[in-house]
Order: sequence, then structure tokens, then C-alpha cells
Amino acid sequence: MRKIFSIILLAGLPATCMAQDSLIMRKISDEIMLHGKCYDDLRVLCKEVGHRLSGSPQAAKAVEWGLEAMQEAGADRAWLQPVNVPHWIRGKEQLKIEFEGSSDKVEIPILSLGNSQGTDGKLLAAGIVMANNFEELEKMPDEAVKDKVVFFNYRFRQDLLHTFHGYVDAGPYRWRGPSVASAKGASAVIIRSVSTGIDDFPHTGSMHYADDVAKIPAVAIGNSSADMLEQKCKTGNVTAYLTSECRMLKDSVRSYNVIGEIEGSVYPNKVVLVGGHLDSWDAGDGAHDDGAGCVQSIEVIRAFKKLGIKPRYTVRAVLFMNEENGLRGGYAYDDSATARGEEHIFAIESDAGGFSPRGFSLAMEDDKARQIRYYRELFKPYGLYDFEQKGGGADISPLHRHGVPAAGLRPDPQRYFDLHHTANDVFEQVNHRELKLGAVAMTQLIYLISNYGLK
Repeated sequence: MRKIFSIILLAGLPATCMAQDSLIMRKISDEIMLHGKCYDDLRVLCKEVGHRLSGSPQAAKAVEWGLEAMQEAGADRAWLQPVNVPHWIRGKEQLKIEFEGSSDKVEIPILSLGNSQGTDGKLLAAGIVMANNFEELEKMPDEAVKDKVVFFNYRFRQDLLHTFHGYVDAGPYRWRGPSVASAKGASAVIIRSVSTGIDDFPHTGSMHYADDVAKIPAVAIGNSSADMLEQKCKTGNVTAYLTSECRMLKDSVRSYNVIGEIEGSVYPNKVVLVGGHLDSWDAGDGAHDDGAGCVQSIEVIRAFKKLGIKPRYTVRAVLFMNEENGLRGGYAYDDSATARGEEHIFAIESDAGGFSPRGFSLAMEDDKARQIRYYRELFKPYGLYDFEQKGGGADISPLHRHGVPAAGLRPDPQRYFDLHHTANDVFEQVNHRELKLGAVAMTQLIYLISNYGLK
């Protein structure tokens, strides 16, 4: 208790608030762990709405669900914020490979990369050249790559203990690999999935074409298939037979961010934001990415209202649209906040899965980060200890670029990239206690900041 007392003094908070805040944090935990609705909300979002690719009918249904959920949580005000989103569709896709010396073709599970151009439904047949990294491909003569399918065989680094560091390391092969291969004359790209999993679930995810290259088809395969393809490429010639219908439609689609808030009792024009992204890829349920963050954000509103917590600053929950393949919701929100002259004193996003929370990443000035780190002792009984990671979230990055202090909930990261962007990211993969613990942590931090601000 003495240690917590000194922590609060260092944070510049009134010492008389120490006991009260500790009790309220415990009440928040009890309310969510015993009566929380986030797991039930996630079941409805995943199983009744389903996956929610931007521009799809399911995304439109998710918006309706989100607004109703905000209202049921007790938000003082809930509304929809218009967002024009890109409309990419997957369609049918198939990859078969043929090995030297065999007339049989083996089908491999694939997922086209998000935003990629397919084969227009036509069969593309070409030899495969394997490159373990960008440097290997660059050293190949252009004639060895021209009209071939480049297989980027870059492994997610298992030696990096924080898996998000591994994601940053391997992610460029998904994001810009197709452009790099196209610049060398390749006809298509296959990537080893950006995945920690020892399985055969392919991982999709967003990619981007450079302006000066041809838009070639790009697909991902799971690690088991990639292991097999690697061995076959080492021992002989391999031919790919690829058909895919994915494409970006010309016209954008009107969609919405879903917003709910509790008005601040002292500073109603200053906002503390909590959020997640409502869209998902079209494989699986989008349960961990990012249904979990959405229902945790709604739970913040519900718990505040249920416990009668009256924040001094306005608490706003936002379900952003189009994080996965455009970030249009984040930019639309930031544009609106700028146009309206809204002041955000803090923004946090949950977009790292519904696993047990371990801490918060911070992207802000040192003095503000120091204040949040002073709260560490208050969070230790709830399993949170890591306040040293840097960063916020993709959807709140436009706000952060305009100077808003940002943070991210950091759950245990070890299993996230087994499931991320796959058909295996389903409701059944989420544990109700872990999901609720994340909601507890978010609500507790929002309580502290909505009460004391950031000095």
C-alpha cells in the first residue's frame, strides 16, 4: 500500500484518491468478470454477422449491430460517421503445383493477398523461382524471373520473442513483395504466410502495388505447404497453375464508423478515446482481429454506466471501419475531429487479439508516458506489467500524428500470429476470461485518465 501511495504522489494525483481509485478498479474488475457482456457480444458479432470485409453486406450488417450494441451499453449518445471504403472482392481461387518428373498436380490451400489483382479467372501456368529474401531475388538476372512465379520463402523469425517484432520483420514480403517481383518481370507471387503457426492455414493481409509496376496476382500459402514447396524447388523444376478472381472494384462503398460516448462531467469537450476496428478479412470470423477490440471498447461504456462512474472527460468508444485494407475509418475520424475542433487528450486501441493482457504500449511524450507507468503497481494484481513497448494502433495513428497521446492494449502475443488473417480466427479460439481481462484493463486505464487526464 505504501508503494502505491508513493506511485500516486509521483503521478501528481491527490493522495486522498488512492484508496478510492483502488476500490473502483476492483469494482470494474468484478463487474466485467462477473457480469461482462463482451464475450456474448463477440459471439453475436462472429456467428450472426460473420466476417466483415469492407464494402461487403456483412460489414454493413456489422455497422447496424455496432450501433445497437452501443445504445444497449448505455452510451449517452451513439451515432454513425460516414466513411467511403474501397471494395475488394476475393471470388474463387485455386493453386495447383506440378513437380518435375510427375504428371500429377497437387492442390495447395491459398488466400489471395488483400487488394491484389487476380488472373481474371483465367489459368496462369508458369514455372516457380524461389527467393528466400529480397536480396536473393535482386541478384537473379531479370531473364531468370521474367514470366515466372516468384515464391518468397521468408520465414517468420521464431527467435524474436515478441511476435509483433517478427511481424514487422516479415511483413514487407506481403506488403511490397508483389511490386518487387513485378519490377523484375514476374507474372505472379506466392509468399510464405506471415505466420508463427506450424500448420497449413494461409494468411491473407493487405498489400500495395507501386505505381510503376504491373499488378500481378499475389497469394499466400501456409507454412506446411511452404516447407514442401521449398524442398521441391531445391530438387527440381516446379510449375504453378493459378486461377483467381480477386479484384478491386472501381467504385467505393459508403460505410460508417460506429461511435458511442459518455459525456464528461467537467470537460465535456475534451475526449478520451478507446477503440477497435469493426472490419475484418473474409476468412474466419475476425474474432481476435478485431472483434475482440470492438467488444472490449463497448464494454468500457457498459461498465462505466453500470457502476455509475461519471468521467470528468468525455469517454468515447469508436468502432473503426476499413483498418485492414485502407485505414479510411481512422482518417475519416481524424478529419472530422480536426474540422470540429475536438480536443483528444488520449487515445487507446485494442487490436492485438483477445488474449490475456500483459500491459500497454505507449506513444507519447516522456512525461505523459511516465505518468501512465506510475500506474503500473495498480495494474500488477490484474496481470499487467509491461509498459515499455512503444506504439499505439493503426486506426488512431492519424490522431497521433496530430499530437494526440496514443496507446495500445498489449495482450500476450505468442499465439496471435497463428490465427491472424486466417480461416482459423474464429469465435471458438477466444477464451472468455482472457477477453474479459482485456476489457478490465482497458476500462481501468480509461477510468484513471478520464478522471485525472494526462499532465
